[in-house]
Amino acid sequence: MAQSSIEWTEMTWNPTTGCNKVSAGCKHCYAEVMTRRLKAMGVEKYRDGFELRVHPDALAIPYTWKTPKVVFVNSMSDLFHKDVPLSFIQQVFAVMNDNPQHVFQVLTKRSDLLLKYSNQLKWGHNIWMGVSVENQKVMHRIADLRSTGARVKFLSCEPLIGPIPNMNLTGIDWVIVGGESGRKPRPMKEEWALDILEQCKSADVKFFFKQWGGTNKKRTGRLLLDQTWDEMPC
Repeated sequence: MAQSSIEWTEMTWNPTTGCNKVSAGCKHCYAEVMTRRLKAMGVEKYRDGFELRVHPDALAIPYTWKTPKVVFVNSMSDLFHKDVPLSFIQQVFAVMNDNPQHVFQVLTKRSDLLLKYSNQLKWGHNIWMGVSVENQKVMHRIADLRSTGARVKFLSCEPLIGPIPNMNLTGIDWVIVGGESGRKPRPMKEEWALDILEQCKSADVKFFFKQWGGTNKKRTGRLLLDQTWDEMPC
């Protein structure tokens, strides 16, 4: 558990760590870079680097929080990775359902497994489920998400590396947009972000603009149309 600088959450909780690349959005994975640093620092949890690992000891952590939290689940992994057993995913969901005072935000690029497992999971009101949609090639993830039992469904269009026109936002509650950051970020065009903003307005979907990104994301900031967009689902 750690406090988070991610604008749309408060803290992170990682019952699994490690992953592998599955689409273009993974090219400059921040979690992989951070894992290398943590391994070099001698952090036990990351001794195996970016290999997929489950951490049953982490399941007890949410029970220790004294006040309600907004929690990004698996910022350093993907809960629906093929090497995470369904039984462990169900244990993670049991913990989330046991702690309804907290909001748990789960995000995956593996929408096929999310959909496959959906009916075997208990979707409490406090579990927000999202999929990453970085360009048009992975728009199929939206339909997979829509077919799950999650009460709150969201899209993370970050890093936004191409236009995503004409999304079907039926049943989607929230869209996050952000540009890539890091040493060699791919650029995000303003018209891509503005088009998604208009799609959200038309569909009455909450819109959150996270960042422009670039090599210095603090300098490029978070303003779109000269304002900050921090909308969140209820």
